[in-house]
Amino acid sequence: MAQSKLFLAIDIGNTHTVLGIFRATRLIADWRLTSALQRTADEISVPVLQFLSMAGVAPKSIAGVGISSVVPDLTDVYRTMVRTHFRVEPLIVGSDLDLGFRILYEDPKAVGADRLCDAVAGYEKYGGPLIIIDFGTATTYDVIAENGDYLGGVIAPGIETSAADLHRRAAKLPKIGLQLPATIIGTDTVSSMQAGILWGAVDSMEGMIKRIQQVVVKKEGTRATVIATGGFSTFVSRNSNTIAHVEPTLVLEGIRLISERTERGKKRR
Repeated sequence: MAQSKLFLAIDIGNTHTVLGIFRATRLIADWRLTSALQRTADEISVPVLQFLSMAGVAPKSIAGVGISSVVPDLTDVYRTMVRTHFRVEPLIVGSDLDLGFRILYEDPKAVGADRLCDAVAGYEKYGGPLIIIDFGTATTYDVIAENGDYLGGVIAPGIETSAADLHRRAAKLPKIGLQLPATIIGTDTVSSMQAGILWGAVDSMEGMIKRIQQVVVKKEGTRATVIATGGFSTFVSRNSNTIAHVEPTLVLEGIRLISERTERGKKRR
């Protein structure tokens, strides 16, 4: 692989951390690892450098790094790792940056960095109005106006979170694999739980989108395009006609776009 200057995007979530390498606007490699709070910067550097080596990427070819994080304790760990091994200062995504739109939240700082990245990348790709559903530890719904403003959204338990919580709180309910059973009516405990959690998630999403669309039409005069991202986005989209586009790496794209916008802003000063 030619060693042209590359950009590393890091999306730190509550359950997983996703890393992606961009050459210009193209994502050329991405990986996922567990968001373990106990790891030090040195411990995190081991899998990160291994991933780069597997992709044929030398650390010195990384010209910029952007970090979206919803885990403050890990933000500093990754910042230290980046400074040490890539010799660059990472951009930490937050509402204090120039994102190109207004955040119409009572406290803009309360909007997760991943949701801001979804909004930036979704609007860049599809315009507005938008409803962006991110199926992660939480299932979030972000609503973007026709002019790109961030209107707010909805936060619900994620699919894996619901399954884990059901197992933890009910003594006789086992930990299960999340795959669709053969029929909606389960004939054992596992298939009954799978049907309830997975089909319940699909139906919950469709009902939520219907409610949000009613408000969007009143505000914007037209229905919003629905985009899905996150771990279960492909599964849900296969079993619903509500989702127009599936973008599994939307947060990574948003990190890149925000970093590029920030760099352009610095050069204009």
